[in-house]
Amino acid sequence: MTLFQLEFMQRALIAGLLTGLSAPAIGTYLVQRRLALMGDGIGHIAITGVALGLLTGTAPVLTAILVAVVGASAIELIRARGKTSGDVALSLLFYGGIAGGVLLIGLAGQGAATLNTYLFGSLTTVSPSDLYYVVGLAVVVLVVAIGLGPQLFAVCQDEEFARVTGLRVQVLNLLIAVMAAVTVTVAMRTVGLLLVSALMVVPVATAQQITRSFRSTFVTACGIGVLVCLAGIITSYNANVAPGATIVVLALACFVVAAAAGALVRRRRAVQAPLPDEEPEVGVPGPEPHVVTDEHAHAHGQKCGHPKVEHGDHVDYVHDGHLHAAHGDHWDEH
Repeated sequence: MTLFQLEFMQRALIAGLLTGLSAPAIGTYLVQRRLALMGDGIGHIAITGVALGLLTGTAPVLTAILVAVVGASAIELIRARGKTSGDVALSLLFYGGIAGGVLLIGLAGQGAATLNTYLFGSLTTVSPSDLYYVVGLAVVVLVVAIGLGPQLFAVCQDEEFARVTGLRVQVLNLLIAVMAAVTVTVAMRTVGLLLVSALMVVPVATAQQITRSFRSTFVTACGIGVLVCLAGIITSYNANVAPGATIVVLALACFVVAAAAGALVRRRRAVQAPLPDEEPEVGVPGPEPHVVTDEHAHAHGQKCGHPKVEHGDHVDYVHDGHLHAAHGDHWDEH
């Protein structure tokens, strides 16, 4: 219990709790839009924001938020106007963000150790001011993700339908991008910028293995996110390893278990599901019923001229489009 008496661990656990809630919340919409890798691109460009903060002497969390929001908004606008495809836009974030970050880190005179705390997370570096930013931003993300859930789901599911119903599709898409950028900076201290996308995607993919609706996926993913974040922080402290890597490994382990359980449940449902009663279409004759007769108008034999199929204990003859099976002293007509 001494673990929970340490002030930096208290801050880390609070940050982990909020990260576990907010990252899968916005990640559910990203997965629905097939933009699962968007968190990676935003995380890379947030490195430039962190380096800019270190270079100017301002709070790295604040500059990371501003740079990530600007970058995510620019990419969404470029994608929406069709000037480049989504994967090319994300590539621009990947390469430009990390290159700019490394360059500015060098100009700021900071070493690789400082950069690693933001890339992979660090429990001891969560300051009280960082915690204030994390709490405020996480609350904003959760309010938007839950309060505008029906509108965001409509946009992610079918943009054309959402546009016809009168929703401002471009604004909502831009809002999702901005919330993703904010979530990246929220998770920066606990999970790290390079692994934050995993916390957005893996809990959602895990929830999809055992749920059957968007709402249940959303709730389950948030629960899994909280579980792996808190467990990962405690485990990383005891094992003296990076918290981000520990959280992601636990999330992947949950996915493996959920995938196996989901496969068993789906197989059981398929076995227990009753066969549907198929009604023949109008004007289309149904299958002929199975008729059992003791007499047959034609005596099948070796010289009857009809195709013969032997099955060990009986012989089948094909006659007039029907299969006649000889079983002792009677015939089955199929």
